[in-house]
Amino acid sequence: MIRVEVAGEVATLWIDNPGKRNAMTAEMWRAVPVVLSGLSGVRAVVLRGAGTTFCAGADIGALADIGAATAGENLAVAAEEALAAFPAPVIAAIEGDCIGGGCQLALACDLRIAAAGSRFGITPARLGVIYPQTSIRRLTRVAGTAPAQWLLLTGELVSAAQARSFGLVHEVVEDVHARVASLAATLVSRSLLSQVAMKEMLAGPVSDERAEGWMRLVRDSGEAAEGAAAFLARRKPSFPWRP
Repeated sequence: MIRVEVAGEVATLWIDNPGKRNAMTAEMWRAVPVVLSGLSGVRAVVLRGAGTTFCAGADIGALADIGAATAGENLAVAAEEALAAFPAPVIAAIEGDCIGGGCQLALACDLRIAAAGSRFGITPARLGVIYPQTSIRRLTRVAGTAPAQWLLLTGELVSAAQARSFGLVHEVVEDVHARVASLAATLVSRSLLSQVAMKEMLAGPVSDERAEGWMRLVRDSGEAAEGAAAFLARRKPSFPWRP
């Protein structure tokens, strides 16, 4: 199951299927966009796995259901896109194995923090299937062509240190829980308007008109004025904008 816990302005999404190393069933993939769409008043999201594994990938016994629940639908891609499109920052807190569909979910997050003992792999070549084209593009955009080639063509698992060198994760730490809690608090303290706008721009080029619209909103919302005033007064800002 996918379950959610909300504490203040931070939501934690749990991948909770520990009996199968948190493998994602069709129902779990389908639940991700639904859960995300129901979150309100949240300024940061943490994605993590229950137990000692982040996510071992898709439930192999349900691959046909996951890939084509209805004509033209891919539940894994829909979940990935929902994570990537969530307006507030999303952190992947990775412990244990992050394999296949687990990497698909992690790469859709904005920030990825991994435990030193975690492992990563993208394994469609082991199963005789093809990784979704949109997911290949995201992997290549995040890690680059050479790491994507290695991961996709060999299907081999790599250590957290190797994943860090590939650019798959931002940090490798001993205490993921403490680091992610600190990072989430930092994100919540920043301007949500700035984060939402810049996430959109990071996802792909926007029109000049769209970019100018964001700039006008920054001025009109009071975000920039509050940021400058807080900086000059040496206090923490209280940014007013909410979607």
